[in-house]
Amino acid sequence: MLPAVREQAGLGHGQLGTALLFIGAGALPAMLLTGPAVDRFGHRVTAVLQVALGCTGVIVALTGHGFVGLVTGLVALGAVSGAADVANNAAAASAERASGRRPVIARAHGVFSAGVVGASLVSGVLRGAGAAVAVPFLLAAAVGAAAGILTWAGARTDDRVRAGVRPPAAGSPPRRFFGTLRPLPLLVVGGLAALAFAVENAHQSWSAEYLDDVLSAGPAVAAAGPAVFAAVVAVARFAVAGLSAGHPLAVLIIGAAAAAAGTVVVAAAPTVAVALTGVGLAAAGTAVLYPTLLALAVLRVDESAKGTATSVVATIAYLGFLAGPVYVGYWAAVAGLPGAMVAVAAVAAGLALLTWPALRAVSAVRRRRAGSGRRARTPPGRCAGSCRR
Repeated sequence: MLPAVREQAGLGHGQLGTALLFIGAGALPAMLLTGPAVDRFGHRVTAVLQVALGCTGVIVALTGHGFVGLVTGLVALGAVSGAADVANNAAAASAERASGRRPVIARAHGVFSAGVVGASLVSGVLRGAGAAVAVPFLLAAAVGAAAGILTWAGARTDDRVRAGVRPPAAGSPPRRFFGTLRPLPLLVVGGLAALAFAVENAHQSWSAEYLDDVLSAGPAVAAAGPAVFAAVVAVARFAVAGLSAGHPLAVLIIGAAAAAAGTVVVAAAPTVAVALTGVGLAAAGTAVLYPTLLALAVLRVDESAKGTATSVVATIAYLGFLAGPVYVGYWAAVAGLPGAMVAVAAVAAGLALLTWPALRAVSAVRRRRAGSGRRARTPPGRCAGSCRR
């Protein structure tokens, strides 16, 4: 709906690009603060944010007249969408733990990608039929309201889990932002996720432009780039969900390598068909990266701190999401769009090379700290573990 929003606001392309930056300005602080709120108040926060997200979209559509009005609405939209992203991922992490490590996070991200495809098609049909700008957002608000009601009802289970968490003793020091969490593993995994998101959003944001400018595909065919990317992401997330839970390291390395190979195919493609094949391969590779990394990050996190852990990883990853399109734009100015795609492939290849040593270092830190924690809890005069005479 961006073209219709831009026309309603009376903005040029440059002004729209500037206005869209304010989504990130609203999202980043909200993402960082939402996790602790979910840990404190439970998934009723998630339900409220799901309803609020739909309502904020309607507000942007109704009040987005002129640059100031649109920017104000986009800041609010960024804040609520970033907060809802963290809350939804925290809910998926809680559900994955409660279900015995079924791949709930990966499947939730598959539903999201399928929703992108479906919502884009419905919005396109409505725009082609001459519907008002607010109509697709009203439909999204109805879906958000339904999701919020279901989540509110399901939050009773969350309350029972939280009831088993011992409250802090009276007079205990106030809980810090990280609480009992070890920040280093979250920061490392978040950095890997930022690289994954940079590659993903580079394709999502620039594939249509690449097909149009480099291969002269025309607007209608060029629009197939983002559509193919989102559709393949949805299918791949559902298809590989089970493998992500059982073999996360292999999935991450193969996924990053596939993303690098697909991006190279795009950069060297002589025809639109070959380029779309590369887009599909890159989509299949990037699809598995963020859900797998997020599941690894929160795997051993206590239920009372899952929201905070999700906030840290998601906020760092979102920085990569924002940087990806800018990175492509910079390299396109220096080396053209094919050269920019090669630069994106280099990021994906770097992720494939960094994943194993980075996660191994995180595991080593966790083992050392777990070992020191067990030794510290051993009463004086007793052995840790089994004693031999």
